[in-house]
Amino acid sequence: MVAAKGRESVVGQGERGLTLREENPTISSAAGRERDASGKQSTWNHLTRSNPRGSFEEDPSRSAPTEIALLHPLQVDRPDLAYSATTFGDAIGDRDTRREAVETEMKMRRWWQRRDERVYIATFYLAKRMDGESELKPSRLLVLYASQTGNAMDAAERVGREAERGGCPSVQVISIDRFDMQPVWCIGLLKNFTVHLQNFLPHENIAVFVVSTTGQGDVPDSMKVALAFFWKLMMFTAKKLDKRLSDLGAMLLIEKGLGDDQHPSGYEGALDPWLSSFWKKLNMMHPNILPRISDIMDPSMRSLEQAKFEVTYHLSDNIQLELSNVSDLKETEKVIESALSMSPVQFYYQNKKPHYFLKMITNHQLTKPSQSRDVRHFEFESSLNSINYQVGDVLEILPSQNPAAVDAFIRRCNLDPNCYITVNPRDAAKPSIGRHTMNMVHPVKLKSFVELTMDVASASPRRYFFEAILTDHEKEKLQYFASPEGRDDLYEYNQKERRSVLEVLEDFPSVEMPFEWLVQLVPPLKTRAFSISSSPSVHPNQVHLTVSIVSWITPFKRTRYGLCSSWLAGLDPCETNEFHIPAWVTRGALLRPLPSVPLILVGPGTGCAPFRAFVEERAQQKLTRSVSPVLFFFGCRNEENDFLYENFWLSHAQNDGVLSTNKGGGFFVAFSRDQPQKVYVQHKMKEESKRIWNLLSAGAAIYIAGSSTKMPADVTSTLEEIIMEESGISKESAAKWLRLLEKAGRFFIEAWS
Repeated sequence: MVAAKGRESVVGQGERGLTLREENPTISSAAGRERDASGKQSTWNHLTRSNPRGSFEEDPSRSAPTEIALLHPLQVDRPDLAYSATTFGDAIGDRDTRREAVETEMKMRRWWQRRDERVYIATFYLAKRMDGESELKPSRLLVLYASQTGNAMDAAERVGREAERGGCPSVQVISIDRFDMQPVWCIGLLKNFTVHLQNFLPHENIAVFVVSTTGQGDVPDSMKVALAFFWKLMMFTAKKLDKRLSDLGAMLLIEKGLGDDQHPSGYEGALDPWLSSFWKKLNMMHPNILPRISDIMDPSMRSLEQAKFEVTYHLSDNIQLELSNVSDLKETEKVIESALSMSPVQFYYQNKKPHYFLKMITNHQLTKPSQSRDVRHFEFESSLNSINYQVGDVLEILPSQNPAAVDAFIRRCNLDPNCYITVNPRDAAKPSIGRHTMNMVHPVKLKSFVELTMDVASASPRRYFFEAILTDHEKEKLQYFASPEGRDDLYEYNQKERRSVLEVLEDFPSVEMPFEWLVQLVPPLKTRAFSISSSPSVHPNQVHLTVSIVSWITPFKRTRYGLCSSWLAGLDPCETNEFHIPAWVTRGALLRPLPSVPLILVGPGTGCAPFRAFVEERAQQKLTRSVSPVLFFFGCRNEENDFLYENFWLSHAQNDGVLSTNKGGGFFVAFSRDQPQKVYVQHKMKEESKRIWNLLSAGAAIYIAGSSTKMPADVTSTLEEIIMEESGISKESAAKWLRLLEKAGRFFIEAWS
């Protein structure tokens, strides 16, 4: 699974909302008594949560549940995993309540750790509005962004740069999960208690939200950690966020802007006119914020300000002496952790230290070699510790870049590859930059830093790169590329051709940039995520992947290759026994099903990967217990050329296998191009509508995995039709039924581009 680019959205939000409501609505405690929202007589009750994995009950005598807002690392946007509320202290927070809340949180953490589950308790900060504060003139602009692939971050930073160019006295651009909400402590999200946006942004007058979506409208990872207050109504796009902010008392300054990275002009085709209108509207309402608004639109006013990061160079002798006392693998781990911790976009890496170092033991092509499509089956073993994962999990891999490309970049930029460096924020006090975890940071070789954190040979630079590299010799062309007039030509030259930073620098030989700016402007090297296609109970200390090797032809007829997939395909297990691949195991969107739950699986192409793991595990469980049936709908182009894992599926569909029809299951394949009229998985599903409805009636869970283009929507629509026809309800009711199924934790989609 790789992160989808998705749709980038820009939302402008206005001035202070209404004050915190003074009335104290009542909520029910676990003991069933009514308590007022001041909470002065309340205590933290023992908490529980409806969940198929079990319930938290420290005291069995407390039978009536009080739910607490929980953020599950897998499905934090799922309403059934993040509810409401418990009583809390008064609006300024009393010491006893805070102490009891901390104790409750620790109990919850200990209990969930015993369940092999990671759960985060949503912690908010609230504040009362000061009398007369609304009369203050705004002098600061807050830009909050949530980005998955970097588009939203890039757009947010552009908003900040233009505001500074226009003379804004104070600008803060910050990832939404790093914003420090002030200042009163509270846990939970109250069902009947409205808190306005102002209470979460007590010192802000004007805020711009720049958010992106990934996959099937999912929120970026950075939005899953914080701002749980917004959560239930902002999980898809800026349209939801826009409505939610209005509900919370924010005033809309300007209509939201919606940009699409797949648009012929990219997302900036919508961002350019939106920003122009936004600055004019903001200046009309608050002239003091942008005293030099004319400078924003003047290309001659664009200048290279100070880089946000500084590079410190270290003597190599002391560093080499320190590293000589460390084993090779431990040294590699230390270098990776240090480099990722120093990366300007370190928040992309949730864990800087790799969970595992893997060795490839199998590289097998599943498709016929003569075909244009190349799908591989990879198997890995851990070099040190045993691999801990479960079916439905995701393996993230940090790919290696082409050494020749890295060397060429270093030579082009006149850098010393063997010098040791540390990279730190120039102004560490700015939360928009963030403080690095200093105990993780050790000097690393400049070449290692480039290899591990800077994507020099596969990712395209962003528009600001062309603004920043203005030179006298090629100034006119670069200035044109950086202007709104040259936006379409830049998109054709850069994004559509997927030109790398190295290629751009070679196309503009007069450009010379300090390494501090290269660190800031070169796209980050990101981990690639893949759905795991093996069961740990069947393959202990192994992890398997099913990977499509990515390649495509650009408009100028140049062949491009996916960085990670092509690198993996080029590894020879017989020759790379000592090559260690840094990897992380993370929770995916597909929760591990219980053996007693019937399954309806839909996974065309490489979407079959997680379901190979599901079927393996259910077949293993069947040896010792009773299991429920499984329906699996697979699709590919041709039976002869790309029938992935053909023997595996057919063996489990025979006799008493978990996919056999005599056990209530079934295996159905759609070969889309083996006949004049194309046949897809949804057509096979329609043919088996009665089987599907019977399993749904028996409590089945639905899992869909694969391409994020049309497939998930088409399959979902087919499910609605089946439910409608088999049950006799309307299409709208069928759609609502599926939504309820999702809320109940029985409908999952994992899609990638």
